[in-house]
Amino acid sequence: MIDDLDGSIIGLKQSVRAVKAGNAKMAYVARDADSFVREPFVDTCRQNNVPVTFVETCKELGAACGIDVGAAVVVIPKKPE
Repeated sequence: MIDDLDGSIIGLKQSVRAVKAGNAKMAYVARDADSFVREPFVDTCRQNNVPVTFVETCKELGAACGIDVGAAVVVIPKKPE
């Protein structure tokens, strides 16, 4: 199981926004997420030098975030300087 992700950015739109804005420290992506969600997001992370860690299921990723539904992508935000 992955660490507790409470306080992270959950969901594709907000996660992409954080990555593109340079506000993402790290991203988690569920391997069972739809490829049309997963692959472009991973590409965006790579283009913006954000490390990606893969998690087996959306359910596992959602549980780590403290939500009752699955999550395809999650971003750990950078701490304000």
